[in-house]
Amino acid sequence: MAERVVLAYSGGLDTSVAIGWIAEETGAEVIAVAVDVGQGGEDLDVIRKRALACGAVEAEVADAKDEFAEEYCLPAIKANALYMDRYPLISALSRPAIVKHLVAAAKKHGATTVAHGCTGKGNDQVRFEAGIVALAPDLTCIAPVRDYAMTRDRAIAFCEEKNLPIATTKKSPYSVDQNVFGRAVETGFLEDIWNAPVEDIYEYTSNPATPREADEVIITFEAGVPVAVDGRPVTVLQAIQQLNERAGAQGIGRIDMVEDRLVGIKSREVYEAPGAIALITAHQELENVTVERELARYKRQVEQRWGELVYDGQWFSPLKRALDGFIDEAGRHVCGDIRMTLHGGRAVVTGRRSQTSLYDFDLATYDTGDTFDHAAAKGFIDIHSLSSKIAARRDLAQAPPGTPTH
Repeated sequence: MAERVVLAYSGGLDTSVAIGWIAEETGAEVIAVAVDVGQGGEDLDVIRKRALACGAVEAEVADAKDEFAEEYCLPAIKANALYMDRYPLISALSRPAIVKHLVAAAKKHGATTVAHGCTGKGNDQVRFEAGIVALAPDLTCIAPVRDYAMTRDRAIAFCEEKNLPIATTKKSPYSVDQNVFGRAVETGFLEDIWNAPVEDIYEYTSNPATPREADEVIITFEAGVPVAVDGRPVTVLQAIQQLNERAGAQGIGRIDMVEDRLVGIKSREVYEAPGAIALITAHQELENVTVERELARYKRQVEQRWGELVYDGQWFSPLKRALDGFIDEAGRHVCGDIRMTLHGGRAVVTGRRSQTSLYDFDLATYDTGDTFDHAAAKGFIDIHSLSSKIAARRDLAQAPPGTPTH
């Protein structure tokens, strides 16, 4: 039996050419695997048939939109995951979802190698390959663009020579990756970081400067999971899709940043993530109401590390798995409703209510009915500041004459 290679297949020019390219370079049979994580575009059956027409011996397609939303996007919402405090991990979340299907296909078809279409200077090559070996240490990985010098020009020439059934139109000036959680745009004129984004690069969001009526929305959570929008039950996927539409119509979720790539370079990226930003904003605010102070403080440290691990392709790592357990425990009481006004590119929280709230009106109020023990405050301050007071006395006693005090 010939060696078999499982290829992460998108249906586009590069991965269609990669089928025959890999076969010629390695002599192996190629199994194409396409995974729908909400990126839109062509019908899955059309993509499957194209893979077979381009030389794949088998082609599998998977509708993984719900799986992606529940098993990958939802943990990111619970973690309030924003890499460098801004990027909601759009592409980084989809890679392990795809990897899981690639590894399953490799086991099913007896493949020894998994291939992907990433370049040698991006994050995604790491995310694919680190994920693959974490799930199946015996598999090897190849990347035709990186390993076999499959440039765009050579891919077009190969396509025309082999008469493959795919258009070789001029490539878009941008590199775009998208799924239901958001959209990432890079390269082209955006590589000059002085150039402002132009309106035609956006698809998920409308121009936030355009005058329009505000949109008010209520999002309901149970244990950190969005379960209803405006009182109507939703799945996680439906919550993301509905907020993509409503927040996107208000221009919410546009991000233009220079980020630190895992491979050591800085890269200018433009993102659109209306649903992700709206849901994370709502989730953060409900945590403010329901999560105890010390737990909340520590969770913010965990959130940063969780986001870095996912960005760096460590979705299946022991540390990421352990942090998931902490985040789930921390979110047990994140239940209730958040009301937000969506308008002018911003999701602004205007109301909160929760059966598990730690907000005590009688303790918080300054009016009649205040139950806070004001008399206890003086002793608390004395003890709280005692160590600093003792240190200050020492420093003043030992300071040379004329030394300025703080």
